[in-house]
Amino acid sequence: MTTSAGFPPTTGYRARVADFGVRSSTGRLRWAAVRCPAVTGDFAGAGWRLPDPQRLLAQHDVFSDTLAGLGVSVSVLDATEGEVDACFTYDPLMVTGSGAVRFRAAKPARAAEGHSLAADLANLGVPISATLTPPAVADGGDFCWLARDLVVGARSYRTNQAAHDQLREVLAAEGQRLSTVDMPHDRGPAHVLHLMSCVSPVADDLAVVFEPIAPVPLLQLLDELGIARVPVDPDEYETLACNVLAVAPGVVVMFDGNPRTRRALEARGVEVHTVVADELAKGDGGPTCLTRPLLRD
Repeated sequence: MTTSAGFPPTTGYRARVADFGVRSSTGRLRWAAVRCPAVTGDFAGAGWRLPDPQRLLAQHDVFSDTLAGLGVSVSVLDATEGEVDACFTYDPLMVTGSGAVRFRAAKPARAAEGHSLAADLANLGVPISATLTPPAVADGGDFCWLARDLVVGARSYRTNQAAHDQLREVLAAEGQRLSTVDMPHDRGPAHVLHLMSCVSPVADDLAVVFEPIAPVPLLQLLDELGIARVPVDPDEYETLACNVLAVAPGVVVMFDGNPRTRRALEARGVEVHTVVADELAKGDGGPTCLTRPLLRD
């Protein structure tokens, strides 16, 4: 059996040390890093609902195995105990065509994650190409590609203008552009609201969108680029239906429990793979948050 992406679901890609680079949010995912969740730490202080430790680890294992079964070479990093958000490897840095851009977290409890993840990736052969410097703060969840030369980024309570200014220079050196939009206040600074809380590209011409909190310029940009929208039902927003990971154009992984969004995707010809992740979801992060792409076609 093969997926619509055209590769065997049980054969992982064997990435060489020199193979890295990302210039798309939907190109075939060849190599990714995930981090085992911590089972000790201040979950309440980090905004988590208290998870069951064994089920948390088991669900992360299933998630990692699902990616591997879809042809992704998965580098599983050790847990950093006490850092309960560190399993969300999408946020501390961004991998571009030339290496990893290390971010600075606005959330104090996440301050050490960028250094730890950058060191782990360097050991895997992914160099650090740039580091954001004060006063810049940023989370990876505020950035994604809408085209191979266009990154869209949000200013939010987690990502400021200084970060956009510095990242724009990094991307320009690679022939990339950065388009900036602003996130709404929504529930305030204590609530995690990233750009990817409201948009997940799933193919070059298709994205999952939760329109009620989406910036108007983002919706206009999607229209200008000819990217159709799969709207998320409001009843499924809280269960992270908008957080969908593309492992290839039109092949995605999402959390179980969002049947309306799944059916809407399948109606557009998208191949959907689901994982049970009620414990992982207690940190308000979905499949994209759990995955740091290191190599995409």
